Amino acid sequence: MTIPYKFNRMEFSGSLGDLGTLLPLSIGMIMVNGVSVTGIFFTIGLFYICAGLYFGVPVPVQPMKAISSYAIATGVSASQISGSAALICLLLFVIGISGSIDLIGKIIPKSVIRGIQLSTGTLLMMQGIRLITGQSSQQLAAGSAEPFLNISNFGPVPVGICFGILGALIILGLMHNKKYPAALVLIAVGSIIGLVFSKSGTITDLSFGFHLPELLPLGMPTQADLVIAFFVLVLPQLPMTIGNAIIANADLSREYFAEKSHKVTYKTTTLSMAFANGVCFLLGGIPLCHGAGGLAAHYKFGARTGGSNIIIGMIFLISALFLGQQALSLVQLLPLSILGVLLIFAGGQLGLTILDMKMRSEMFVVVLILSITLCSNLSWGFAVGLISAHVLQRGNIRI
Repeated sequence: MTIPYKFNRMEFSGSLGDLGTLLPLSIGMIMVNGVSVTGIFFTIGLFYICAGLYFGVPVPVQPMKAISSYAIATGVSASQISGSAALICLLLFVIGISGSIDLIGKIIPKSVIRGIQLSTGTLLMMQGIRLITGQSSQQLAAGSAEPFLNISNFGPVPVGICFGILGALIILGLMHNKKYPAALVLIAVGSIIGLVFSKSGTITDLSFGFHLPELLPLGMPTQADLVIAFFVLVLPQLPMTIGNAIIANADLSREYFAEKSHKVTYKTTTLSMAFANGVCFLLGGIPLCHGAGGLAAHYKFGARTGGSNIIIGMIFLISALFLGQQALSLVQLLPLSILGVLLIFAGGQLGLTILDMKMRSEMFVVVLILSITLCSNLSWGFAVGLISAHVLQRGNIRI
């Protein structure tokens, strides 16, 4: 009999694999948009645990990238972000409960799925490189490669480059080591670096208490907030969610876990995100999804059961309940360059799923989606790739 949940070093390591995506976007929305730390961490933890218990295999939990990236870049209000979570909840519920998502899944060729995965993987790797070199929007705005540490250079060499090289060597050296899992060692080393070089008072000022997220902390969003949220945040996000967080995620889960992932269907994944975003709206969280890149990250670093979800979920839940707003200080101990290393290897894992593409026409679609994504965004890449794939198939056109 297969044990659905394991709680060992490899599951612990795998549970940490997606922090490179999760933490920078969450921190950005906390600092720029004024979203509640308690609300974000509590809903992330709850979503991780519920998904692990239901699906029984590793299931990623990530901020919706189009929404979070735009929100951080433009500084939209926390109320508008809350409104986008409510709208996403309603839209995904309708798509899921009506069965529309199954019909959508049937018309999306495998080459389009692989193009989405390669594009997402490439974007993750690019963001990882930015975090290591100090070129992410958060670092540029702060004017420092490591804004939460009291050191910026080792001699003439930027500190992020040094930590990035160290992190890469740790991952490469421990890639398949089950005694000392790579992500676990990397996060441990990163935490030690953070403790050594943390700004004065980061840890000593921490105080424990009991903090529950507020119900509707921002109140009901206004009609103006909902209009802005729909056109500016939700519409650009929806194609990316369908392509990457539903179709590509379910496809990748079947590839990794075969029959163990029988619950990870297009419908259940859609309704899972609808439920999560409804809770995020009520408790002051941010829009969340099941991105395929997060699944690749968890798998790459050792996650094989829903136990990994429960481990990382408990970490976030306990941080929210006992530290509240101060949980941010604890998270900021991890150098951004260390998170960048996680992103690079997770992105590489996701991008390599294209290795099963054998036909030139399929690879053309994959490369086309990547090119459009890099020039514009993943939503446009998905749309153009889908049309191109069907034209090539029905027209019997050879590339």
